[in-house]
Amino acid sequence: MKKFLAALAASFSLSMATAHADPLPARFIITGSGYGHGVGLSQIGARGFALEGKSASEILTYYFTGTTVAPVQDDQQIRVNVAHQITYIALKADKSSKTGLQLHQGDLNGTLTQIPLTSTLKFAISGKLIYPTIVTPQTPTISLPPSALWSVSWDAPIIVNKLTLKYGLLALRATPVTGGTPKIEVTDSMRLHDEYLYGIGEMPSSWPASALQAQVIASRTYALTRMGKIRKECDCNVYSSTADQNYSGAAKELEPTFGDLWKAAVDATALDSTHGLAVLYNGQPITTYFSASSGGVTANSADVWGTAFPYLVSVADPYSLDLVLNPSYSHWQRVVNQKDMAATFNLPDVASIRIDSRSATNSALTIVATSSIGATATLPVGTFKTKVKLPSSWFELASVGY
Repeated sequence: MKKFLAALAASFSLSMATAHADPLPARFIITGSGYGHGVGLSQIGARGFALEGKSASEILTYYFTGTTVAPVQDDQQIRVNVAHQITYIALKADKSSKTGLQLHQGDLNGTLTQIPLTSTLKFAISGKLIYPTIVTPQTPTISLPPSALWSVSWDAPIIVNKLTLKYGLLALRATPVTGGTPKIEVTDSMRLHDEYLYGIGEMPSSWPASALQAQVIASRTYALTRMGKIRKECDCNVYSSTADQNYSGAAKELEPTFGDLWKAAVDATALDSTHGLAVLYNGQPITTYFSASSGGVTANSADVWGTAFPYLVSVADPYSLDLVLNPSYSHWQRVVNQKDMAATFNLPDVASIRIDSRSATNSALTIVATSSIGATATLPVGTFKTKVKLPSSWFELASVGY
């Protein structure tokens, strides 16, 4: 009888505990500051210092510790990937063109085919070869013999993968894909010194001149560090996306009102036709990382990528927290519902989350979630940020909604 009563009491206690257990949170509210990885140059910070009257060199040597800004040779041809792993693409000459597109089998020394102004040049890949066709209204389609490489030149801007290209030479190459069939990589080769830099879309062209010049110098330096080899996976030195740095093509310099300001900033950082200013450490160009803003201090590279560099160490970045200069990201808030948070940690549910470790700059490093039955899961901040779409690693788990 005593055993029965004890069991009954335990059962009653369990049911009462379950009945009074805290309900699972319906949502998690996260507040933070900054946008991007926060390493190196803060673009909002550059704007703030420029408004203070600082020069481009002063801005860059502040954010890249122990560096100097000096001229280097920069007249190399840089190969920019403008369409990655595609199976089809169509090109057409601009209405302002006088000669139309010129198609070369292989490189510029290959067989030349002149494409009529009214025609569309189409490419499709099959196996290891690219097959071009010339489609002209009211005219039979012309199919050309396939090749693994084609080159296209032009005399007026053309649109490639939504990018308007003014300069360079296009190459379309059949490129192997790990675990898949070959795809077409489309690259545009142009002068780094000016043609490439005129199209960098990393900063609003309306910002102060010294901020624009700081961005130009940082972008030139970054590109120089990528010139050592052609990357097989993209047939390029750099991608046109933020995988490297954003290349906007002719849209940047042709922007109404402000495009000329960006071009002027590029030209102001050029010493002559073959040399431009770059950021140097021990006399060599550095990898000039940059992002929009930080959480009030920039990040150490070791905290973000695991590798320490003497010129990528934390410095104060107060303008990132300026509501006027950085209205969208000086302070931000994100709400994540229960279902999405559970999926993020691969748990059946999430009863609570906490920041388990932080860097010296107070950015989050690891996040731990606990389920209703006590199971836990830990994620590095990079994975957590990506899954719940957070702008930066500087955040607090401010509150929980039920």
